[in-house]
Amino acid sequence: MTQGILIIAEHRQQALRPVSAELITAAQSVRGELGGKVTLAVIGRGGRRFESALALEGVDELVFVETPETEFESDTWEAAITALASELQPALILLAHSVDSMAFAAALAVRQGYGFATDVFGLAIEAGSLLATRGGYGQKLNVELEFPGRATVLLAVRGGSFKPPLGAGRPVTRDFECQIPKARTRNVAYIEPASTGDIDMTAKEFILSVGRGVGEQDNIERFRELAETLGASLGCSRPVADSGWLPKSRQIGQSGKTAVQCKLYIAMGISGAIQHLAGMKHVDTVIAVNTDANASIFTVARYGVVGDMFEIADELEKQFG
Repeated sequence: MTQGILIIAEHRQQALRPVSAELITAAQSVRGELGGKVTLAVIGRGGRRFESALALEGVDELVFVETPETEFESDTWEAAITALASELQPALILLAHSVDSMAFAAALAVRQGYGFATDVFGLAIEAGSLLATRGGYGQKLNVELEFPGRATVLLAVRGGSFKPPLGAGRPVTRDFECQIPKARTRNVAYIEPASTGDIDMTAKEFILSVGRGVGEQDNIERFRELAETLGASLGCSRPVADSGWLPKSRQIGQSGKTAVQCKLYIAMGISGAIQHLAGMKHVDTVIAVNTDANASIFTVARYGVVGDMFEIADELEKQFG
């Protein structure tokens, strides 16, 4: 009988990626129903350097798989995960939805007969069945997937979908040895892409976002100044970014950034499409301004103002300018 959860940590250029800790929180949402322990595995040469960073609340066991390569190699990772799963017999395997997992996860699932889904941002157990939520139809709606007849399910989880655990844990640690095939590829170097943005919205605690209601590009500067006055970072919805009025790096939503650290979010002229709401689901306090009293944004807002965003901007400038 399969039970328990196996998490695969992700690292790059000898640095642990934030999604590794987020996967621990994802596991907690279903571990009670699945039973068993939560095992977090680090694959790669010198993985012990991440031990203290991954000794977090919710992890029962840390496993280190020493391999010839320091960086990711698809055949190596597939062989290591196959061997780990053979020993642990987990009901669920979680890894990051990333360029790395795209290189091997689908092949691994097919070869081992796992249930499989990518770009997952929600997990639940209903009527004893595991449900994974991801976007569908160009991210216009949420799709719930289940995996009948699959003893083990492999899910690639979107980064930023879960907050990392805050507390430290005391997991058991051990090394894991398995047969690793000779790598068919090797990492030569990393070439950083040209910068496509000017800010990391995932780390901002106070965001003021504008949507389609801003009207035209010439109005963006007005709200940039308002954001600076309030001490906020200026964000936007997809229509604004697609129009080129603000960089994609400032887009909040399912196809943009998730406001993981945000505590206060002011949404001005944003209707609240499901794609945008996915990017702000971690926010503690949402204030919405919209002329449409029936706008979806008001269903998630703690405070709502039915009014013109320009008039509200004027009042805020008077109060805080």
